[in-house]
Amino acid sequence: MRGDGASVPDVNKYQGKAKAEVLVEALPYIQQFAGKTIVIKYGGHAMIDQKLKESVMLDILLLHSVGIRPVVIHGGGPEISAMLKKVGKESQFVQGLRITDADTMEIATMVLVGKLNTEIVSLLNYFGGKAIGLSGKDARLLVAGKKPLQMANSQGKMEEIDLGYVGEIEKVAPDIVLTLLEQGYIPVISPIADGALGESYNINADTAAGRIAAALQADRFLLLTDVQGVLRDLTDPASLIPTIRRAEVAELTAQGVLSGGMIPKVECAVDALQNGVGSVHILDGRTPHAILLELFTDGGIGTMLV
Repeated sequence: MRGDGASVPDVNKYQGKAKAEVLVEALPYIQQFAGKTIVIKYGGHAMIDQKLKESVMLDILLLHSVGIRPVVIHGGGPEISAMLKKVGKESQFVQGLRITDADTMEIATMVLVGKLNTEIVSLLNYFGGKAIGLSGKDARLLVAGKKPLQMANSQGKMEEIDLGYVGEIEKVAPDIVLTLLEQGYIPVISPIADGALGESYNINADTAAGRIAAALQADRFLLLTDVQGVLRDLTDPASLIPTIRRAEVAELTAQGVLSGGMIPKVECAVDALQNGVGSVHILDGRTPHAILLELFTDGGIGTMLV
């Protein structure tokens, strides 16, 4: 009681009530997704900031703990560029694709498979998970060929550009992932693919995740990015488009709403939808517990493509 006889609110009581309401709101979604496969493409700032890393790992573990089957595919472009710089090798890009010679491919494999994949698996296991690291070469999960690219030269004629060991996925064999899921493991996959002659190819992580999601017939495919989702006006955070139907994509592109780096992400999402994925979610991985907020709340926080 305060001196004037008025009651002092019990802060812990109200905080507890708010937490209970969150759990009640999440319950139908937990029931809906139980036993379903959810593919998460993990990348962007959430792979760099330690607190965000831990937030993502805890989200994944919570999904697993309530009977959902998460599969993680990670990127690592900035880390590859940093390692190349350390060894005195300059990164070269054409239309957003890294020119990947044999030395660059070796470094990319070292960073993606040897460093980042191991770190993610270790962190998940540290928090009590059962994670296993894979690359696309394991059990030939991803088989790829050389990605072709043509560009106009100074005379306006089309020329073939040699990207080196940049791959285009030709086949996905998800048996190894399905086996691990059935055994209760969390697969963590780096986007290195196997070539016809045993060579390695570097695959865009969004593309690899989308193709794996389709092969698994995933119920949900989440793309963690460094943007809120699709904004109608890039200068206005309040202009987030919460839902986009597949048929609306062409019109949004023509209007310029979809532009720059968002175009390949949405194209990846459309491809996944066309191949059996239930829905695709583009969300801001910089938001703590973004995965839980997107999946287990009525409003979500990103853009859902259906």
